[in-house]
Amino acid sequence: MKEDYYDILGISKDASTAQIKKAYRKKAIEYHPDKNPGDTNAEEMFKKAAEAYEVLSDENKRARYDQYGHQAFEGGFGGGGGGMNMEDIFSQFGDIFGSAFGGGGGGFSGFGGGFGGGQRRVKGSNLRIRVKLTLEEIANGVEKKIKVRRKKQASGTTYKTCGTCNGAGQVTRVTNTILGRMQTATACTTCGGSGQVIDSKPADADAQGMKTIEETVSIKIPAGVVEGMQLKVSSKGNEAPGNGVPGDLLVVIEEQEHDTLKREGDNLHHDLYVSVPEAILGTSKEIDTVTGKVRIKIDEGTQSGKILRLRGKGIPSINGYGRGDLLVHVNVWTPKDLSREQKEFFEKMLTDDHFMPKPQKEDKSFFEKVKDMFS
Repeated sequence: MKEDYYDILGISKDASTAQIKKAYRKKAIEYHPDKNPGDTNAEEMFKKAAEAYEVLSDENKRARYDQYGHQAFEGGFGGGGGGMNMEDIFSQFGDIFGSAFGGGGGGFSGFGGGFGGGQRRVKGSNLRIRVKLTLEEIANGVEKKIKVRRKKQASGTTYKTCGTCNGAGQVTRVTNTILGRMQTATACTTCGGSGQVIDSKPADADAQGMKTIEETVSIKIPAGVVEGMQLKVSSKGNEAPGNGVPGDLLVVIEEQEHDTLKREGDNLHHDLYVSVPEAILGTSKEIDTVTGKVRIKIDEGTQSGKILRLRGKGIPSINGYGRGDLLVHVNVWTPKDLSREQKEFFEKMLTDDHFMPKPQKEDKSFFEKVKDMFS
């Protein structure tokens, strides 16, 4: 079971943005690879802290995490830093470390030399798509194959060391101030900090040596997702030039309206209409559920407004806490146009004591039914 993000950073669930950043910086410095060379446990803690910070520092991600937990980001989708490597962490959160370590921008030298001298791996841009799901797909989970147009490095594109920064990825400038000579380092504008520029590229590639291709991406969507939820497929966005890392594919969930079922959280609602004779004599009706059709019994003398609860026939909780219910609202349909014979029959019933309203204790009021529905 994954460790709670708040526990990883050692903060309470009502922590402010500033407290979250402060806690992450403390953990990041404690487990920084330069401070713990060769320590795999420290590396793991460093990554966990970055994953927790990526989610909790983003208001939308934090809200989804608070509501749904880790499952809001599972099913083949990174929650935040779950699929991040060390380069990702330093490229995204380098400013957190300030000048606590070498490289000025959070660069590190002890992990494979990937960021020695301030060079960074550029990340490609993210792509965002919307995926429409039926209630049945949401209830059962589904794997979707989606065609995505994304940029990839064109075959035959080669790179060389950037002549402006000599492959360092950053440019150092010295200026004279009233406080003395000040040295600053900024990302190289020629290569964007990657330390490489294009040497040659095919004629059909763009200025960055990239080509747009159409690719089919398989997306596993877990059961219980909700409208507007955003899932992430790591490394399926646009690629980056040179030795950069691909961006991500962001999948936004969109619910399709069902013909007979309405969703409310994990519960479903169904309006069932029966005739006056059916309500009086009783009957059985076949209705839709997200797992197929079922037949339900309508008892003799069923009153309009009665709610039948089919337990476990709703939507699975995204947190894995069981399933919601299907609430069937029985409505007795009263015809407007009657024949003479039909009117005469019901006119006789007006004086029949058996047809006079005599509500029993079990015939609950509207407000009692609403209360029961949410209890």
